Amino acid sequence: MRVTGLIRVLAVIGTLVATWLFLRSYHNFNRRNIRLPRWLGMATQEIRAPKTKCGLSKPCPDNFFAFKICSGAANVVGPSMCFENEIIMSPVKNNVGRGLNIALVNGTTGQVLRKDSFDMYSGDANLLVRFLAEIPEGTLVLVASYDDPGTKMNGQIRKVFADLGSSYAEQLGFRDSWVFLGAKDLKGKSPFEQYLKNNPNTNKYEGWPELLELEGCVPRKVF
Repeated sequence: MRVTGLIRVLAVIGTLVATWLFLRSYHNFNRRNIRLPRWLGMATQEIRAPKTKCGLSKPCPDNFFAFKICSGAANVVGPSMCFENEIIMSPVKNNVGRGLNIALVNGTTGQVLRKDSFDMYSGDANLLVRFLAEIPEGTLVLVASYDDPGTKMNGQIRKVFADLGSSYAEQLGFRDSWVFLGAKDLKGKSPFEQYLKNNPNTNKYEGWPELLELEGCVPRKVF
């Protein structure tokens, strides 16, 4: 009788020990399973998408230049231009002004040749005429409006911009928003242009349309 009771006690103890070992192993297994997704989540957070030039939504192919042009916002925030990840004109650089802001870039090397702003409200349009007449062959022309790009724009200036590939230079007027990338002696119209008419019924800002943002990849030697 005593032997039978001892066997029962040992059997119970053995069952408890086996149960404890099983639960311990199961708990450790679950902990490992829980930790794995956390580790994967941390690794995923550390992976970052590669940065693109000028913050474009996708990188440009080889033999293409990346660019982004933003017009001014009313008469408060000046325009900006980025070319191949270099900010070439912006309010921070303090090299933008009321009217038309223009940068000339070598269409083969991507080198910035010249940049300037022209007051098209009270300034002398002849300065812009001379500037445009001196654009070298094979040059990309980046343009961003600020406040008022059209009041002083005459027929000669409009024709030059049309020859550079603009579709909207002929109708550009008082306080319109305009961003454009063209090229010297471009054959046809440029695909890189945005235009918004100053309209009291649709203006985002009081007296001005909203700012425009133009980005893309322009091939070398597009002219």
